Amino acid sequence: MTNPTTPPRKSVFVTGANGYIGFAVCRAFVRAGWRVYGLVRRAESAGALVAEEITPILGSISKSATFVADLHAHTKTVDVVVSCTEQIPFAEHCEALVVLFKQIAETSNAHGVKPLVLMSSGCKDYGTTGLHGAPGLAPHTEESPLRPLDVVRDRTYGCLGLLTHGDAFDAAVLRATPVFGYEGSYYGHAFEVAAAADRTLELPLDFGTVLHGCHIDDCAEAYLALAEHPDRAAVAGQCFNVSAARYDTLGTVAKALEAEYGLAGGVVQTSPTDGDAMLPFLDVVLGYSQWVDSTKIRQLTGWSDKRALLSENMHVYRMAYEEAAKRGHEGVLRVKERIGGALAAVKM
Repeated sequence: MTNPTTPPRKSVFVTGANGYIGFAVCRAFVRAGWRVYGLVRRAESAGALVAEEITPILGSISKSATFVADLHAHTKTVDVVVSCTEQIPFAEHCEALVVLFKQIAETSNAHGVKPLVLMSSGCKDYGTTGLHGAPGLAPHTEESPLRPLDVVRDRTYGCLGLLTHGDAFDAAVLRATPVFGYEGSYYGHAFEVAAAADRTLELPLDFGTVLHGCHIDDCAEAYLALAEHPDRAAVAGQCFNVSAARYDTLGTVAKALEAEYGLAGGVVQTSPTDGDAMLPFLDVVLGYSQWVDSTKIRQLTGWSDKRALLSENMHVYRMAYEEAAKRGHEGVLRVKERIGGALAAVKM
C-alpha cells in the first residue's frame, strides 16, 4: 500500500556517469534511494549503468545537444545535477555545461524545483604544499589562494563561474584530492610500476611528499551529503574540499609497495637527474605534495571518510585493480595506456 504522505523520490542527473568519479557518485545516490539518471556518450556503456539501477541517457555535452529531451521524458524535475565530465581545454566545455544546466533548470523550475549543480573541480586548484615535516606546513583550505597548474586553470576558474547563475540554478564546487580504489585510480600507475620492477624500484622523488588521497566511495558520499543537506543556502555558492582525515606520504606508500610486491631491494629514493625526465604521470601522481583540509564539509554535513588509506590496505586495493584489469575495464586500460611511457623510463 502506498503511503499518501510519502514525498516523491528526488532525482539526480550525473554527467560522465560511466567515468571513475561519476559512476561512484551514481551508485551512492542509488543506495540513498534517489532516482538516478546518468549521461553516457556510447550505447555500449549503458549496460553497466542499467546493471546498477541507473537510467542511462545517451548523448554528448555540446551547446546543440538534444539529449535533455530524453531526460525530460523520464522526469520534468531534477533536484540535483552532478557534473563529472572534464575536457582539456575546459573553457569551451564549460560554456556548453552552462547551456545544459540552464536547459535542465528551465523545465525543472517551471515544475517548482530549482536544481542544485555540484561541479567537480579538484584540489590541484590550490597548487602544492610543503613536504611532510617541513617547518610551517599547513593544509590547503577553501580560503587558500588559487594557484592551479596551467593544464587545469580553465577548469579552476570555469567552475567558479558557474556559481554566478543563481537566477536559474544553485551551484557548489567540490575540490577532491586524488581518489583511489577499484579500477580507475591514477594510483594504478604505482601498481603498474611496482609490478614491472625486478628487485628494486628507484624513484627520483622526495619520500616526504604528502600524498593526500581519498577512497572513491568516500568521495562519492561527499556529493550525496551536500545534495541531501537540508539548508540549501548553506551549500549554494560555496566551495568544499573533499579529503581523508589523514594523509599518506610517498615514504609510507613506498614501504607498502615494497612489501606487497616483494621487492627485495626495496623502493628506493634517488636523486633526480637529467635522465629522469620520465614521470609524465608518475610525477603528478607520486611527486605532487599536497595536504588538504576538509573541515568545512565535515562540520556542515557530518560527512566523514571511512575507508583505509592506500598504504594501509594496499593488498586489497591492488587485487581490485588487477581483477578489473583481467576483465578489461576501460578505467584500467586508460591507466595502462598512460603509464606506457613512464614504465620505459623508470629505473628498475
